[in-house]
Amino acid sequence: MLSSECERENEAMTTTSPMPPTVPPLFDRLVDDAAVFPPGNMPLADAVPAHRRHRSAWYSSLVGPLLCPASQLPDLRRLADDGDEPLGVTVIVDTGTAGVLEAVDEVANDSQLTLRSVEIPIRGEPLADSARRIVAALDAAMGGSDDEEPAYLEVPRAPGWESALDVIAESGYRAKLRTGGADASAYPSSSEVAAFVLACLDRGVAVKLTAGLHRAVRHPGPDGATEHGFLNVLLGVARGLDGGDHDDIVAVLDLDDADQLVAQVRDLSPEHTTRLRRWFASYGSCSIDEPLTDLIDLGLVTPPQ
Repeated sequence: MLSSECERENEAMTTTSPMPPTVPPLFDRLVDDAAVFPPGNMPLADAVPAHRRHRSAWYSSLVGPLLCPASQLPDLRRLADDGDEPLGVTVIVDTGTAGVLEAVDEVANDSQLTLRSVEIPIRGEPLADSARRIVAALDAAMGGSDDEEPAYLEVPRAPGWESALDVIAESGYRAKLRTGGADASAYPSSSEVAAFVLACLDRGVAVKLTAGLHRAVRHPGPDGATEHGFLNVLLGVARGLDGGDHDDIVAVLDLDDADQLVAQVRDLSPEHTTRLRRWFASYGSCSIDEPLTDLIDLGLVTPPQ
């Protein structure tokens, strides 16, 4: 009798207790905070306290480091002094290849900053030669590739991009693709994204994307462009890891049925999730609220009850 009463009491507690907030491992540190970049363009003085709020919120495990241009590091250092804990930062090197060493040193020598990663665009032709110069600068600044402080070379959508990717693969660094921008021409097609994903996976290069990925599901964007959904991209990489070809990945990237995407996300096993996030590191978004809201609305993240 006592056992039955305990069971009924436990059942009552289970049905009335609020569900704790959850962010599944698939979304751990998925969204890097690119608040200071377009189209958000938040002043750094506002972005730093906003980032600290994100990092202390119930959904903090969703949020990656704050992205900061190398040219704004002096301002960031002053602002970081206001915090109780060091600020995790990814440096976007906008000062040219020659600025890599100075930017890395500036963060490393500040006790209020913690370097999470470095990103730098490949500029100048031929792209492979430009990539080699960047790799040499990164090696000098960081002592080679490191999963704890990874470096990303942003690969342009231009002839020779695959040769640049060969250089990245040889170096052990990672690759980044820009998936949006100021107008429709800045948005690569599903075919382009699929080709990039496959080329990276074939070379054993981890992938990061940036821009134009604010929402979970593929949807119409500005000026007639179509914005890729971050769930589409996650599942596209998963399809490639499972042996899917170019057309298989395109089919996932083109899917705009939220229910189908959610069902496929729920079908990912823990092993699939771990493997997927090994190769799809994160993406940059000027908004944290938009992806978070989408994940809540789709039932993939549980907010506090």
